[in-house]
Amino acid sequence: KKDIPAVNFIIHEIHCRRNIEICPYCSDSIPKSEMKNHIESEHVQVTCKCRMKMENSLLKDHEASSCPLRPVLCQFCDIQLAFNKLQEHELYCGARTEPCGRCGRHVLLRELKEHPRVCG
Repeated sequence: KKDIPAVNFIIHEIHCRRNIEICPYCSDSIPKSEMKNHIESEHVQVTCKCRMKMENSLLKDHEASSCPLRPVLCQFCDIQLAFNKLQEHELYCGARTEPCGRCGRHVLLRELKEHPRVCG
């Protein structure tokens, strides 16, 4: 899968056929001596804490961006909680009030960013 000078092509092709395999799962070129390790480390099925099964190589991305149990911060109180609990928590948390430093009115936390535009 790389450009090879035409002069070296035959020798390169012989070398590749002896030493390189194509992974049946991801189609990467892997040295034959490392194929077993590659499959065991990259393509073995693992189970995430959310009980979803996937290849080990996909787990890190899943945990960072799509796992419903990934940790996230509440925008109002900075408490860390699971993503699937965030919406319910922020509905409750955003309904708390804080006094405005300028007008003294109690303002919902979810409206605090917009309040300065209408502040008396």
